[in-house]
Amino acid sequence: MSIPLSKTRRIGSTLYLSGELGFATDGTMPKGITAQTENCIDAIAKTLASEGLNLSNVVSATCYLTDPADFAGFNAVYSAKFPQPYPVRTTIGCALMIDAKVEITVIAEG
Repeated sequence: MSIPLSKTRRIGSTLYLSGELGFATDGTMPKGITAQTENCIDAIAKTLASEGLNLSNVVSATCYLTDPADFAGFNAVYSAKFPQPYPVRTTIGCALMIDAKVEITVIAEG
């Protein structure tokens, strides 16, 4: 299925990334919040690297969690992966379009 979106858009020195999900490299979705969050942030880092940036360039993150009980596990991975100062962040509880526990979209400057 083709989804009508761009993976990234650059306006000046600001890079906008579409939401990233926690797929494993083999295309499967792991069960737990820890693995999904790690995969999600690793995919964001890979996309940023393709644009000459890294996680320290992220200034804003919007995070979508399907289960409020996963908040602590999500935060543990998030705080370990993103360098300080952390991006500004909004975390929303919601349903996602696929069977995933987390989706993250970011804005990077650089």
